[in-house]
Amino acid sequence: QVQLVESGGGLVQAGGSLRLSCAASGRTFSTYTMGWFRQAPGKEREFVAAISWHGSTTYYADSVKGRFTISRDNAKNTVYMQMNSLKPEDTAVYYCAATRVRWTVTQNEFDYWGQGTQVTVSS
Repeated sequence: QVQLVESGGGLVQAGGSLRLSCAASGRTFSTYTMGWFRQAPGKEREFVAAISWHGSTTYYADSVKGRFTISRDNAKNTVYMQMNSLKPEDTAVYYCAATRVRWTVTQNEFDYWGQGTQVTVSS
């Protein structure tokens, strides 16, 4: 089992940047596919980005492609998401998630979730 704790959210103006971090407990972090999801007010939670256990494969939602970058440091049990050129529509609670599925971007295949961190982008 793995526990996830997100940090790095906050309030930023449109066009600004934030870097989210997700710290994981446990000695098997390097075996998990990791993902970021987000939920805006009144909307369902949606996929944002995912990274394979070895870090060489990444995948992004079209809405963030070219602006967000997911990365991981297995030595630090941490996954990151650098968010640039933020837009008001990026406002949401961002969740980190983990799965032992070798590769997936399907939300219901992620077994472990953090508590979320709020990102608010003002216009």
